[in-house]
Amino acid sequence: MKRRDFLKYGVLTATALRAQGFPYKLYAAETKKNAQDIVTLGKTGIKLSRLAQGSGTVGYNKSSNQTRKLGIQGMADLLRAGVDNGLTFWDTADSYGSHPHVREALKTVKRDKVVIMTKSWASTEAEMKADIDRFRQELNTDYLDIFLLHCMQDDDWPKKKAGAMTAVSEAKQKGIIRTHGVSCHTLGALKTAAATDWVEVDLARLNPAGRHMDAPPEVVIPILKEMKSKGKGIIGMKILGQGDLRNKTDMCLQYALAQDVLDCFTIGAESIDEMKQLLTKIPEASVRA
Repeated sequence: MKRRDFLKYGVLTATALRAQGFPYKLYAAETKKNAQDIVTLGKTGIKLSRLAQGSGTVGYNKSSNQTRKLGIQGMADLLRAGVDNGLTFWDTADSYGSHPHVREALKTVKRDKVVIMTKSWASTEAEMKADIDRFRQELNTDYLDIFLLHCMQDDDWPKKKAGAMTAVSEAKQKGIIRTHGVSCHTLGALKTAAATDWVEVDLARLNPAGRHMDAPPEVVIPILKEMKSKGKGIIGMKILGQGDLRNKTDMCLQYALAQDVLDCFTIGAESIDEMKQLLTKIPEASVRA
């Protein structure tokens, strides 16, 4: 299969990987891509680094690997180190418990130097208004750049989240939120996101082995292409399969970098050393043949 066909269909099943290994040459870019490259998120007009600093690895119950291991000061130092190395995109969420860590980092990082994404589980209008106000207080910021409905699983999530969506739309009209969308955790929810005009940004799971994804890559990628054709911004997540593919980092990075459906992607480094390793590995992986 020619390189253009690989990129068109994104067909790399886990079975094929075991049988043939990863075809680096077919996914190699002609010029290096860097984690610090500034890209535009769909038609939102928001410009951010290709790599987001994630804060929610195995995130649940107001905590994550980052918050559990690093604490407020350690996580803030990691975020600041990312900015010092050209990363301008921070990925946070209420359920990760990382808002206080971001707030601490913002004490020495100018607010307009970073794009902050956060996420809410709220369903009703009242719940969402309360979350938007609380999030801004926790982060100590007047506005939120990217605001997502977190972890959509139902096919009819727009019906169930109608009140929350209304509150988010009103906040955007007031300039409190710059753009909004969803993260999806089932194939049905992802298909609905592609068909829903309200969704300006989608946080989508994608890696070559299909680990912790909504469906295999060959099923997910055409849906992301549909989103892309409508101007939606697409941020990749689970690039390393929630850590399952840490021993295949080069493969996963090159796969993500070669996908024209992704504007950027988030990875949750758990130390400054890990973050700096990603900054080195991303350009190397982008052109590996």
